[in-house]
Amino acid sequence: MKAIFMGTPDFAVKSLEKLAENHEVLCVICQPDRPKGRGKKMVFPPVKEKAVELNIPVMQPEKINEKEVIESIKSYGADIIVVAAYGQILSEEILNMPKYGCINVHGSLLPKLRGAAPIQYSIINGDEKTGITIMYMEKGLDSGDMISKAECEISKDDTYDTLTEKLAEIGAELLISTIKDIENGTAVRTPQNQDESTYAHMISRETGHIDWSKTPEEIDCLVRGLSPQPAAYTIYNDEVLKIFKVEVMDKEYAGNFGEIVEITKKGFVVKCKEKSLLVRTLQAKGGKVMDTDAYMRGHKIELGTILK
Repeated sequence: MKAIFMGTPDFAVKSLEKLAENHEVLCVICQPDRPKGRGKKMVFPPVKEKAVELNIPVMQPEKINEKEVIESIKSYGADIIVVAAYGQILSEEILNMPKYGCINVHGSLLPKLRGAAPIQYSIINGDEKTGITIMYMEKGLDSGDMISKAECEISKDDTYDTLTEKLAEIGAELLISTIKDIENGTAVRTPQNQDESTYAHMISRETGHIDWSKTPEEIDCLVRGLSPQPAAYTIYNDEVLKIFKVEVMDKEYAGNFGEIVEITKKGFVVKCKEKSLLVRTLQAKGGKVMDTDAYMRGHKIELGTILK
């Protein structure tokens, strides 16, 4: 089958790789290169890196639905368009263009967690499982008919990074079997139950601001769901501390939520709702990610300070 692939981040790379192994990928479309790091050096999106490696032509339009871009897409005469975390909404003209339509590799068990950040929120919400849904795309946001699903358990140690890796592998395998069903005419369209839908909002800086009045389990989920980026954070003496790993402690302490109530060899303990949390890995402004015990050897942590 002749395909166009649209995707941008790491999550989409495995799907592109598998698609190229099994079908003819005419073109890859991803978001434009963006500046990254302190030097603001322009960096290829992960999908572009893979496309270049595979010698597949790449398009990076700022606006996918502009007339000249649509004409370029049409000129390839693709049988199908595969989308995986592309990052722009496609017009109906594009959605209706290919013979077999546009399908999307989505990182949740739809209709739950539609939207931009399903993998992060599956951890943040404390879900025990998530998965991949491949669906036909339509005008609505992740509301099209479902074709196939595959489940994935979320472990207590999973972070956004590790769960993305798992789901990327699952999604790539499911994509190939689903395209085979579409090609053979055996794919079944299953409408989504709109009443069961939930939404995974785009991650903002404020999403990661830790509320210490929540339970340690809730905070642990937030930390893991945003690790390694953009990272959960708190404010210590007017400075941002990014938090990458915590440990739930059963011990209860007197004091205020967010108060540093104990300092141990492994890190510092913060009072939360019901119990407490040991902060194990962090990053100070301008510094590197490090274990808290290593950080404390060069920086004083004051007992009784309230994190905000």
